[in-house]
Amino acid sequence: MKICGITSEEDALLAVAMDADAIGFIMAPSPRQVSPSHVRDIVKRLPPDVLTVGVFRDESPKRVVDIVHGAGLGAAQLHGHETPETTTWVRERVPYVIKAFPAGSRDLDRADDFGADAILVDSHAPGSGRVFDWSLAEGAPAGRQVVLAGGLSPANVAEAIDRVRPWGVDVATGVELTGGEPGRKDARLVRAFVVNARAAAPVAYESSSASPPYDWMLDGEAR
Repeated sequence: MKICGITSEEDALLAVAMDADAIGFIMAPSPRQVSPSHVRDIVKRLPPDVLTVGVFRDESPKRVVDIVHGAGLGAAQLHGHETPETTTWVRERVPYVIKAFPAGSRDLDRADDFGADAILVDSHAPGSGRVFDWSLAEGAPAGRQVVLAGGLSPANVAEAIDRVRPWGVDVATGVELTGGEPGRKDARLVRAFVVNARAAAPVAYESSSASPPYDWMLDGEAR
């Protein structure tokens, strides 16, 4: 699973200690936005087996690639209105790409055209902490690595996994300190989220032919 909206080294190391598979840094305008130089300093202190993801929204493709390589990130998450051509261009130049779609988007029907490694299905208001109708995630193509986001928390992640059966889950606001600065994580909530997600995963992935849940690095290592 991916803990997103990380803004400090302390929270990045917390997520790693709590057994997160991936860590996300918001590079787009947002209360949780961080600078490439700050991200680079954090990434240097993280173990190589944790996938580090830069989250972009309608950024120029060249700048996405430059930031990913300059900050030492392992992946780019494109969370805007990027076209299949733009997404493919970025994928040819960075190790791993996640393309995000709003739940119920018509583009989910042609998600394969974007050439991304994984597809993320989010609410129409990313970062709002609002849960959407999980049945809208069913439009994602079968057999693809689908990541579920949008309003997840320790309280509902197990139900979300049971109903949607995603390849991965993504959380930001659902593990933040109440009343704290945007992006600041609550260690107890992070731990509860990871524990509840992993406890739910075996039920959803009983088939030996299915990809192991939440192993963000598996596909990258195979390339």
